[in-house]
Amino acid sequence: MKSKKELPEKYHFEEEVSGGRGNSFLTLHNDDVHTFDYVIESLMDVCEHDLVQAEQCAYIVHYKGRCDVKKGSINSLQPMKLKLINKGLLATIE
Repeated sequence: MKSKKELPEKYHFEEEVSGGRGNSFLTLHNDDVHTFDYVIESLMDVCEHDLVQAEQCAYIVHYKGRCDVKKGSINSLQPMKLKLINKGLLATIE
């Protein structure tokens, strides 16, 4: 007979919903307000992108309207989302 699955001591419901394996994306949306340099600097600061990766994301956001800039668990993406929003950028977790 199988035993019941025990939850870890620090169990997070959000990780269960997202699979807990980095199945969520931090998405940056185009706002037609901020400069490329500002967006690039923000991505380097908040998401720890290198220059090339930040530039590529900025161009994708500009031409496509949005870009998934980071993949991870909701718990790891939430602080980054808030930092981008505090910088005036439009960011969501999907």
